[in-house]
Amino acid sequence: MMTRTVDTSQELAAFLRTRRERLDPHDFGLPSRRQARRTPGLRREEVAELAGVSIDYIVRLEQGRGLRPSADVVEALAGALRLAPDERAYLFDLARQRPRTADKLATTATAPLARLVADLSPLPAMLMNHRYDILAWNGEMARLLLDFDTLPPPQRNSMWLCLMHPGTREFYVDRERVVRESVAHLRAAWAAHPEDQALTDLIAEFTAGDEEFAHWWAERDVKVKGRGRKVLRHPDVGTIAVDFETLTPLQDTDQLLVIYRAANEESQSALDRLRPR
Repeated sequence: MMTRTVDTSQELAAFLRTRRERLDPHDFGLPSRRQARRTPGLRREEVAELAGVSIDYIVRLEQGRGLRPSADVVEALAGALRLAPDERAYLFDLARQRPRTADKLATTATAPLARLVADLSPLPAMLMNHRYDILAWNGEMARLLLDFDTLPPPQRNSMWLCLMHPGTREFYVDRERVVRESVAHLRAAWAAHPEDQALTDLIAEFTAGDEEFAHWWAERDVKVKGRGRKVLRHPDVGTIAVDFETLTPLQDTDQLLVIYRAANEESQSALDRLRPR
């Protein structure tokens, strides 16, 4: 069970190992004599050669010996391991090499953003922080998802609702994809906010209480999902497909503005039926 904040050395070690083991040697045009392999992925010496560092350095990194690679080395490792942009950002966060602004964790909505959420009606909208805590919402979002006012503040968390709330566990038609993408997003937030004990405690609760979350967390996938589509099972109006967009305000970069739009005419009709008469 997770009781501490991020141990960056150990997480960096584990992340490098999992990314290395996922690579296909054939994609690198390695000589055939190197193809008889006892372990998956590339060997450490191959990653070392691709990144231009010593094998011993890779070994020490993967053993979590507390090394802090420079920004140049992190960039070289990201290239050698063919990391996706979100994975690359995660690696920079773990190595403490990404420029950071002062950490002021948002636990309440700023007044201008709270007004904006209300003004976005009739589009369903809500404001969250990096933990997925729901800080503000408009009436359309409450009628679509849940009346958040009926929940105690600790439960006003979109990940907690998806995993733990009995009324919303089966709310998403493609639940596995939604959970997997949310876990990958949460892992990126975890690395970017290593001193956030509340976030670490939340992840520990999810890991202990939900096998699905624990499985995807162990995969160490990293993906910041800024837009996409979700299909919802609404108890009153049936199936609704929504496209979502996630925006980050420049002056409140720890807050996320999420806006839903109907994905088709049938879904728009369903949303219209949710409006008060």
